Amino acid sequence: MKRVQPKSVLVYVGLDRVGDGLLKLPFVRGLRQAFPDAHITWLAGKDTSVYASCLAPVVEGLLNEVIEHASIGLHPSELLKRPLGSSKFDLIIDSQKILWASFSLWRIPHKTFVSPAGRFLLSSVKAPKGYKFPKSMQRQLLDLLELASGQKFQTPKSLSLDISKNYRTDALELLPFGKNYIGFAPGSGGKPKCWDLKNFIRLAEAEVEQERIPVFFLGPQEPKWMAPIKAQIPSALFPLQIKDNNFDPLYTIALAERMSASVSNDSGVGHMIAIGGNPLVSLFGPTVPEKFTPMGENITIIEAKSFGGREMKFIPYDAVAKSLRISLGQEDV
Repeated sequence: MKRVQPKSVLVYVGLDRVGDGLLKLPFVRGLRQAFPDAHITWLAGKDTSVYASCLAPVVEGLLNEVIEHASIGLHPSELLKRPLGSSKFDLIIDSQKILWASFSLWRIPHKTFVSPAGRFLLSSVKAPKGYKFPKSMQRQLLDLLELASGQKFQTPKSLSLDISKNYRTDALELLPFGKNYIGFAPGSGGKPKCWDLKNFIRLAEAEVEQERIPVFFLGPQEPKWMAPIKAQIPSALFPLQIKDNNFDPLYTIALAERMSASVSNDSGVGHMIAIGGNPLVSLFGPTVPEKFTPMGENITIIEAKSFGGREMKFIPYDAVAKSLRISLGQEDV
């Protein structure tokens, strides 16, 4: 029996940072593929969504509306009032698993409700018997879309984006042909996810000895690291600090396309570098790579737990240096 196509779709997420937004993009594309004529609303219940700001260009034509700070999923007291006022939707997809938050969303008038909370307790469409939640956030979302649409969606290994020629022109101007660039992204959203900066500097020094140019991707909270890096590596480049407003993810991806290989913590910048398509050594400590692995064909994951603990300090320098050499074709696996 063919399902009736919804005219209005609401998708609930807690929030979206850049890494989240890139990982969720195949799901967003799948939404538009499954429901080509629907008005699709993306709802960030707890905070902001990059789909309303720096990643707005990549969801143009896919999402009709992005709502931020909706105050849904913050506290059970929300159950005392109806969320979103008089809004109603043909289909609501809840991406989270907390039952009271799901019940809050369920109170928005709807025809079909899809939610994994309470093992699909409130969901109009149930997962098949014996269903196990995938570890990958991306696969979890695509499974929800399959339940909602009755269609099948493959998990992509990589992600192609329409990068403006202007971004690539600027990247080429800063990083011209004829030189080998090695990317380093030593920052992250929190200190527990950061491998020691001294290790990144040591890696970069080894690349200078091989006549390659270290390129450091420093985010808006990390300019203080420029001085110590520059003091030890005068040839290091900092392309995101060259001009104002250069923290555009699409520009970072264009720069990443110029790298021969890179090393990054688990971070939004790491996800951007991966999409650039060149080899990436991605470092994980307290976070789970099965859930947050960057999208790319040439990703090497190094986990702290493989060396005795979940803290980043457990990752040995030699293991990362070797993986980088392998990525550059200097050493066999």
